[in-house]
Amino acid sequence: MSTTQWDAALAIPVDEDRDHIQGRADAPVTLVEYGDYECPYCGAAYPIVKEVQARLGDTLRFVFRNFPITTSHPHAEQAAEAAEAAAAQRKFWEMHDLLYENQRRLGDQDLRGYADQLGLDVELFDKELVEHVHAPRVREDFMSGVRSGVNGTPSFYINGTRHDDSYDLETLLAALEQAASAPQ
Repeated sequence: MSTTQWDAALAIPVDEDRDHIQGRADAPVTLVEYGDYECPYCGAAYPIVKEVQARLGDTLRFVFRNFPITTSHPHAEQAAEAAEAAAAQRKFWEMHDLLYENQRRLGDQDLRGYADQLGLDVELFDKELVEHVHAPRVREDFMSGVRSGVNGTPSFYINGTRHDDSYDLETLLAALEQAASAPQ
């Protein structure tokens, strides 16, 4: 009899060709975040992640995966699809940042405005959102999170293991520094 394993490890390894990654592939520490653009906790974590990245520099590789919780956040799915539409035009991180910096403004017109602000092909961007071209990618991220034991956002994984402690700056930084100094 086969059973499903639900544990606190990253079920789908980081893939340089698929994932949205900031930092070097050979960095000693990889921080994966499953996030929701409309989640206030993810919004609070956003500047913390930026600070951790600034402090750790080349020691850290950061990966973002979509985990829109549509039951609580009505704009989360469309925002995630907007980030993926921007990714298709090589502007994922710019859109990611705009979405977190403008969390209370994630309506269709807002998303379109961000696309225009980033210099995207807005017509193509609109078409992809209307046709939900990037919904399968968002769902793939979401399901990888479910298989990895994500039960809320933000969820962080450090070198493949879920970080179950606080994600305040000091705690997260200490966990990442400890992972960086651990034997590989």
